[in-house]
Amino acid sequence: MTRNADEVNSKGIRVAGRTYDNEAVRRGALKFVLITGVVSLFADFTYEGSRSITGPFLQTLGVTGAVVGVVAGLGELLGYGLRFVSGRVSERTQAFWPIAFLGYIVQMASVPLLAEARGWKTAALLILFERIGKAIRNPPRDVMISHAAKKIGFGWGFGIHEALDQCGALLGPLLVAFILAHKGEYRLAFGTLLVPAVITLLLLSIARVLYPHPEDLEVRTSAIKASGLSRTFWIYLAGAALVAAGFADFQLIAFHFQKTGTVTNAWIPICYSVAMGVSGTGSLVFGKLFDRYGIVVLIPLTLLSALFAPLVFLGGFRLAFLGAVLWGMGMGVHESIIPAAVAIMVPAERRSSAYGFFTGAYGLFWFVGSAIMGILYDRSVPAAIAFCVITELAAVPILVRVQRRMQA
Repeated sequence: MTRNADEVNSKGIRVAGRTYDNEAVRRGALKFVLITGVVSLFADFTYEGSRSITGPFLQTLGVTGAVVGVVAGLGELLGYGLRFVSGRVSERTQAFWPIAFLGYIVQMASVPLLAEARGWKTAALLILFERIGKAIRNPPRDVMISHAAKKIGFGWGFGIHEALDQCGALLGPLLVAFILAHKGEYRLAFGTLLVPAVITLLLLSIARVLYPHPEDLEVRTSAIKASGLSRTFWIYLAGAALVAAGFADFQLIAFHFQKTGTVTNAWIPICYSVAMGVSGTGSLVFGKLFDRYGIVVLIPLTLLSALFAPLVFLGGFRLAFLGAVLWGMGMGVHESIIPAAVAIMVPAERRSSAYGFFTGAYGLFWFVGSAIMGILYDRSVPAAIAFCVITELAAVPILVRVQRRMQA
């Protein structure tokens, strides 16, 4: 269990008769964020490399845009919705590491197996299993990171982790692009991703040995009982859900690129890689801004990222590339600031279930939004674009209200 502090002073933290030096605790917290970030680097190398080409790969198996939208959306529904279960179980059992391990194993095994998929249904099932694995491992992992981030700043902690995460998300698609450019084989690309998948599991094992109880990194100054989730949390959840609903999956964007010829097959994963690089770099900057100014930074970032839809779906190569950059910026917001904000709204003892509730609703709206976009895309591309933009902008007044409540 996390220790409760008896005394805090300039020299350190007094816990149950033992003094913990503030700087030593901070260094330990930073090291934990870094090592979990490296784990995520190789994990993202694996599954983001795969996700950069699953849309075009499904098209080679004879599917429509609606199928791509539904599969992508259902994957996000499972990838976020099942976190409610994972969060509740990890909160009750405190088995953060075992649950995280299970999720990583399921996710890392699903990607290279796509090399053996001969029909679109098998491929779709493996795509869903990859998302299920992420759903299992993320809540306990995020809670463990939040304990460390409390000591170095929630925005900065999640920002560092996301930056390393997105380094892998940049490198994976680049490797896939190289393979496609020289060999033109999707299955070879999926099979090659077995290597970073194995490295991920090895590094995760090392992290478990070095930090068996990461909750001890958050030394709290009182033993206040955990309370229920606040009204501010639920209002924030409504705004974040709208942002998720209006955010297109890259599978649909890649499907559009290939269908229209706006971006060539080899350049599609490169666009994704650049987007991931922007996401990782942005998360560091956004994290620092969040720690300094609070949730207000989400408002201009949401307004700016909403511009991705008309650019990627209507523009030529250059505008589509710019749209992919803005899409990547939006992903940085999704993966760093949004979870960091949750951590400051709920007590530490409720973070697992809070992340579960939050990401469950987030995933549900992402699924609904993705399915609607896929259906609209087959009928009218401008209608799909309008849905994206209007839904994203509808979240802004809600985020303004959350900011005012938190200031009050």
